[in-house]
Amino acid sequence: MPIFLVVEGKNDRSRIRRLLTSDITILCTFGTLNTAKLESLHKQVKDHEVYLFMDNDSSGKKIRGALRDVFPDAGQIYTRRGYAGVEGTPDEYLIAQLEKAGLEEFIIYPPPDEF
Repeated sequence: MPIFLVVEGKNDRSRIRRLLTSDITILCTFGTLNTAKLESLHKQVKDHEVYLFMDNDSSGKKIRGALRDVFPDAGQIYTRRGYAGVEGTPDEYLIAQLEKAGLEEFIIYPPPDEF
């Protein structure tokens, strides 16, 4: 069964893509949402498992709120306040959050010397 992860920007997607296998489809809002974008995301995800991983800022919270209405059963993944969004979050923290969400079987762990 497909699993989707929705992020805000293309840099967020690139950052997360390095850490997850291709079994996870990463979709991007490109920082904005409108009715057409929400419908497009809903058509792609359908009734499959979906996680939302937004920045911990006002824009990210607004986007998460809109997506939560479309995907009420979505898993919620958070980055820590103070990091420069998902793209500026250290790999070890991203990995910890992905593990917390139960996605450890899809994580590509970096070699230990990279931590």
